[in-house]
Amino acid sequence: MPTYWGRLAESAVGAHLVNAATEGNCQLFYWRERNHEVDFVLRQGRKLVAIEVKSGNLSGTLPGMDAFARKFKPTRKLLVGTDGISLEKFLSTPVGHWLTS
Repeated sequence: MPTYWGRLAESAVGAHLVNAATEGNCQLFYWRERNHEVDFVLRQGRKLVAIEVKSGNLSGTLPGMDAFARKFKPTRKLLVGTDGISLEKFLSTPVGHWLTS
């Protein structure tokens, strides 16, 4: 069940971000390099926001987020779900908020 919930949470976040990208508010990407990944990357002009979705207990660091941050110096790094922004809050907040705050 935890794996299923994790997929649902990540899909919900993705759908929320795709809607914003479709409206032209930002561009949406996925990043992977070797065994490091970031679930979602938003770009608006020169602003980059890296987003990782975690539905279970966070065990330590986020190596993908750390590798992305070293390479691209994002404006913001967001953790959605456990130990971060609640899924409910993230989904009820316009995507533009995360690009400007």
